[in-house]
Amino acid sequence: MTNWRAVGIGFLVHIVLGIVGAPIGIGPLVAGIISGFVAGYIAGGGIGNGAWHGFLAGSIGGIVLAIVLGIAITIGAGLAGGPLGGLLGGGALLVGLVVAIVSGLESAIGGAIAGLL
Repeated sequence: MTNWRAVGIGFLVHIVLGIVGAPIGIGPLVAGIISGFVAGYIAGGGIGNGAWHGFLAGSIGGIVLAIVLGIAITIGAGLAGGPLGGLLGGGALLVGLVVAIVSGLESAIGGAIAGLL
């Protein structure tokens, strides 16, 4: 059974670290591991349960951050007067989705570690 409270808290941690942490040097990998750890710790129940909750929190947070990144790059390139704004935004969204998948996997690792605790 999925503990959506744990997933929600892990998701919020991922979003905060992804948006606030980016300018201070906390990358998406660190945000994914920490959010997975938080979700897995709150959910408890062993390695598998922690990994599942960490995966959900990290992948949902990664997708949301990818969408925000794609929109920001598209708007930024459009305001700069470049005709390639849509292309850059679409490329950023694709890269962001790959990052979201990787973030989900690393969050699962963080969640599995926390599930042991």
